Amino acid sequence: MHDRALPNGEDGTLVERVIAVVNQRIAGRTLAPGAKLPSLRSFAETMGVSKSTVVEAYDRLAADGVIQARRGSGFYVVGHAPPFSVADLGPRLERAVDPFWVSRQSLDAGDGVLKPGCGWLPADWLPEDSMRRALRALSRAPAETLADYGTPLGLAPLRQVLARRMALHGIEVGPDRIMLTESGTQALDLACRFLVEPGDTVLVDDPCYFNFHALLRAHRVRIVGVPYTQNGPDTVQFEQVLAEHRPRLYITNSALHNPTGATLSPVVAHRVLKLADQFGLTIIEDDIFADFELEPAPRLAAFDGLDRVVQIGSFSKSLSASVRCGYIAARRDWIEGLIDLKIAASFGTGRLAAEMVLTILRDGSYRKYMDGLRTRLSRAMGETSARLKAMGIQPWIEPRGGMFLWCVLPEGLDSSVIARQLLAEDIVLAPGNVYSLSQSAGRFLRFNVAQSGDPRLFSALGRAMAAAARRGAPAQIELA
Repeated sequence: MHDRALPNGEDGTLVERVIAVVNQRIAGRTLAPGAKLPSLRSFAETMGVSKSTVVEAYDRLAADGVIQARRGSGFYVVGHAPPFSVADLGPRLERAVDPFWVSRQSLDAGDGVLKPGCGWLPADWLPEDSMRRALRALSRAPAETLADYGTPLGLAPLRQVLARRMALHGIEVGPDRIMLTESGTQALDLACRFLVEPGDTVLVDDPCYFNFHALLRAHRVRIVGVPYTQNGPDTVQFEQVLAEHRPRLYITNSALHNPTGATLSPVVAHRVLKLADQFGLTIIEDDIFADFELEPAPRLAAFDGLDRVVQIGSFSKSLSASVRCGYIAARRDWIEGLIDLKIAASFGTGRLAAEMVLTILRDGSYRKYMDGLRTRLSRAMGETSARLKAMGIQPWIEPRGGMFLWCVLPEGLDSSVIARQLLAEDIVLAPGNVYSLSQSAGRFLRFNVAQSGDPRLFSALGRAMAAAARRGAPAQIELA
């Protein structure tokens, strides 16, 4: 993609964009120390800017000691590349709509900040009494429970419970094919380390959970996207992408897709697995929202028998983000390799977290809590949807459970502009393009209905929409 020229008077911004692209390429090792930069003329054509803009950008970079001019030869990268930065490998978005920025704002926000854009439940929605009982029980546990590393596979009784729970979704797997991890994110990271190498191509949904993008960039793979429909990935385009790009891996949600809330249909699941077999594709199925379903949806892992599909999950969303406990279910021979990676990366699994989760699952309180939570979320979903519709914000679908509403703004409004304005009022939103590899979701916002009950959200949202409509949507700049 090329930069589109900005209106007159914004040449300084264009220079900064050119500088950002050069820094991005250096950070991503596309331009290594000593490498020659593109000529002024060719880079101007690539960026869609004037030659004088590139001259000024190169001069500034030279002044900062990033590059150096060699008389009669051109410009070259100086010294060693800067420390690796995952953020620099992705598109250079305005920081207010950058996935890392959204995450940091949500995680750092104080009690007075509203977080309808975050991905977790409010603390007072979680089973506090159950967690406190489990902690009291752990305080009386044997000394080795409080002090020792967990086994490489993780706590055996918890793996047995997980196997029984997965069987309810049609996934037949023994405890020896389940490995506990510190979180769902660690499970995904280990699976990616095991299955792909730097430079491989990985397929994701468009849109998808934004941290998939961030983690894959950290693994230095090439990411391609496939449009996601209300029934799963667009199978026609899925086949085209497989034929053209030959990805080694596909990462997706099956139940209650994040951010859309869509549910995979059996027909689409069958087609995806046939194509995976045809093109030698491995699939990671993130099932972190399994317990939020009102009715069980199809699972790729169930249809596939955990042959080409690896399933991961955790209890961070349903139980507590502080109790870090996830898992990977996969082929037995793959589990052996994953154990070695886990030992290399973290040595053991946190035994206390696993013991706490096991206690809560076994005492019966978790089932009752989830029954009540699904009812509460369903009510919040209806209330939030109605309030947003009254403002002209339309849900893309009515999800079959979960906490997320994927909504489209009225024509002419940009969700990143709305999000930046609401930040000034201590409200953190999640604009659509942080989830979209193609940057085609500029009118979308993801709302967490459990975090959207405060009237201040809707009044501030109304003001921001009115202000954005008055001044018109700004031009969007795409970087090469």
